[in-house]
Amino acid sequence: MASLRLPLGAMPAPLVGSHESLERQNTRLDAEGLERIEDEGDLVDRIEHKLLVPIPVSSALAVNAQLPLTHRYCRPWTARFLADLAHAHDALFHRPLEVSSAVRTVAYQKRLMRTNGNAAPAEGDIVSPHLTGATIDITKDGLSRDEIAWMRHRLLTLEDAGKIDVEEEFRQACFHITVYKSYAPRLSRPAERVRGGDPAQHLKVPDAGAESDAQGLS
Repeated sequence: MASLRLPLGAMPAPLVGSHESLERQNTRLDAEGLERIEDEGDLVDRIEHKLLVPIPVSSALAVNAQLPLTHRYCRPWTARFLADLAHAHDALFHRPLEVSSAVRTVAYQKRLMRTNGNAAPAEGDIVSPHLTGATIDITKDGLSRDEIAWMRHRLLTLEDAGKIDVEEEFRQACFHITVYKSYAPRLSRPAERVRGGDPAQHLKVPDAGAESDAQGLS
């Protein structure tokens, strides 16, 4: 039986990001009709209307314990991508991947910009794609050389197919991945504008200072 791992020494090049990549992510997410999530109330509205779903935590996928409960959400097609990636990784390496950051709000990104110069803008034409809920970061901390090589190969294949955009960050040591609706088109929903009603009916909105600066910056 042939090995499912890459041959020793077959390390793909790092998936370095660029301003052009960030522009492309913004352009594609705008074309998909994904709005930027303004604040915690707006975030909870979208969770209540199931425009965002929980990160699919399992024995193959963990989430950073410092993330507030309402920030452990993403778009449905992003959740499908995470489940597929984690399952394939676990089948080879028998340990979980960890999501270090997922959905963010404009309000949070503004605070992040004040404390870290590497943070992407919160406003303007080109902003952090985390603000749409389609983007997640997967930490590289603790991953072996084989795991890094496997992740680069699999993610680059999906990027070449136009299903994701990926940037490998080194200061925060993570894979920053934006997932497009084409990854799982049946899971996309047309409705987007949902603000209103009682957003705190089922979910507690965290305090403004409750979010962790340990999240990946992008």
